[in-house]
Amino acid sequence: MRIAFADLGVPKSGAYVVLTGEGGAMSAPAKEADKALGGAITRAATSLGLKGKVREIVDVPTPSKVSYERLLAVSIGDPAKFDARAAQDMGGAIYSKLSSGGLKQVSVACAAPGKPALGDDALAAEIAFGIQLAAYRFSKYRTKGPDAEPPTLAGVRILTPAHANARRQFGKLDRIADGVFMARDLLEEPPNVLYPESFAKRCEELIKLGVEVDVLDTEQMRKLGMGSLLGVAMGSARPGKLVTMRWRGKKRGPGPLALVGKGVTFDTGGISIKPAGGMEDMKYDMGGAAAVVGAMKAIAGRKAKADVVGVVGLVENMPSDRAQRPGDVVTSMSGQTIEVINTDAEGRLVLADALWYTQKTFKPSAVIDLATLTGAIVVALGGVHGGMYANDDALANDLQAAGEATGETLWRMPLGDDYDKQIASNIADMKNVGGREGGSITAAQFLKRFVMDKTPWAHLDIAGVAWTTKAKPTVPKGGVGFGVRLLDRLVADRFEG
Repeated sequence: MRIAFADLGVPKSGAYVVLTGEGGAMSAPAKEADKALGGAITRAATSLGLKGKVREIVDVPTPSKVSYERLLAVSIGDPAKFDARAAQDMGGAIYSKLSSGGLKQVSVACAAPGKPALGDDALAAEIAFGIQLAAYRFSKYRTKGPDAEPPTLAGVRILTPAHANARRQFGKLDRIADGVFMARDLLEEPPNVLYPESFAKRCEELIKLGVEVDVLDTEQMRKLGMGSLLGVAMGSARPGKLVTMRWRGKKRGPGPLALVGKGVTFDTGGISIKPAGGMEDMKYDMGGAAAVVGAMKAIAGRKAKADVVGVVGLVENMPSDRAQRPGDVVTSMSGQTIEVINTDAEGRLVLADALWYTQKTFKPSAVIDLATLTGAIVVALGGVHGGMYANDDALANDLQAAGEATGETLWRMPLGDDYDKQIASNIADMKNVGGREGGSITAAQFLKRFVMDKTPWAHLDIAGVAWTTKAKPTVPKGGVGFGVRLLDRLVADRFEG
């Protein structure tokens, strides 16, 4: 779908979208359209009992005397509260309303009633961004039926007097959308197509953007002592990989920001096998790695002035005669030993070596890991927030702010010695699970043991937000790509310059 920017003006065909507000307030284009239609917007809003709440839509029949085929009046609610997130959601709602039904062109007059929190250029760019995000679809494997056909809507014109600035701002947002879409594509691929080797090849696509990509194989990881990661990979015929991706957008600094992702391309649970019901969703267990790759694409695509490295540990957790057993003891790259009590607590084993390798190799100024790590965080926070653990308040606060700005919200969870005692082992330095109580917290305590002293670190448990069964304005059902916009915003706010 093509998104173009132009000055305000009545379109000659397609659908026309104008903005209204609380109490029936109208933007200048809405007033003109209402006058041209003899007060049709006002009458329709009154008959429907609408009060101008945000995203209320009036679908107005259009007579032949106007040049466009369909008119939508969409409310922004209180202009002073209409921020970037609200604008994106509005763009998504507009796309949802008009993407089917035969329309090929939509023109959106991005002029608001009153004084919105956003300027004309930002308002237009963010609405366009919302439309772009909502337009994502994964139909690669559909061969028939309506879902196999592309949407009839082929183009959107964003109309604003600040079209040049809006186009410039949207250019960066469009690159962020590219990163979100790459993450969603990775999440949606079936596990017989996406496995450690093929995932690594997807990572290599970033080379064309100027990202340095390196792939470690089993022998290289064995020489480095990555017994924790390799223990998880033992049960699969598909060998594990560890991929590093570095964007050098800034030449000088204390060290790169490191993003580390769990990439279990399919998780059966191993010998501690999961129940069959819903196991197909375990293709999403590489949601952390998908977020890291998508963020790296967004950061490189918009040429961020920051030094960022992305690291993903890629494995397939399968049961077989070679698989790791409950009761095994493995030695991590850090030298610490781990008693494997439950082979379905495998993500933390992968991250243990990925975290240590990242710190030893890149000497990062801060480390953030992302993982669909525990069902316990889903019980605690549902599908609303990602769980956040951190050893550094400033990093946690910046992540919190980035989450609020992008809608990828986080809730900070506790760490503490009392939880740490739950992962004490009788025969090794630690065990990989600490019981049902505080399961997400003990998983974070486990990872903390692989964070070097004085390294600012945050762990994001995104098990509840990596995929969704309910569509949202800018997110279709399926893989969300949660973390891409969050991490990109963090880089822009804290690490660029």
